[in-house]
Amino acid sequence: MTLAIILIGLTAGILSGLLGVGGGLILIPAMVLLLELSQHTAQGISLLVIVPTAFAGVWRLNKEKLIDFTMVFYLSLGAVIGAVISASLIQSLSSTTLKTVFGMFIIAVGIYTLINAWRNSSKAKN
Repeated sequence: MTLAIILIGLTAGILSGLLGVGGGLILIPAMVLLLELSQHTAQGISLLVIVPTAFAGVWRLNKEKLIDFTMVFYLSLGAVIGAVISASLIQSLSSTTLKTVFGMFIIAVGIYTLINAWRNSSKAKN
């Protein structure tokens, strides 16, 4: 089981870096499907896993001067407030509802990404 967990983390780290997506998009479905964790538990674990991986990414990107710390401050301000609100809200949702909302979010992001890729592709050809 420990090896499976490490491999899920490794896969999430590699795909997150390659695709530029948050690890939660990979970790949460993997933990729910492969480790049979509840949606609530998987989301909680995913949030905590973000901390060390975010520090590693910040360290690398800051060396390249790619981080706008003013923007980080304002985004973090809103994100912390949103996290407090959602932490209260999530407790009132069933695991099924939470899975449905999460799945719909992933589908919406996927559709948006495909549309933008097609638009950018057609602009590049012109």
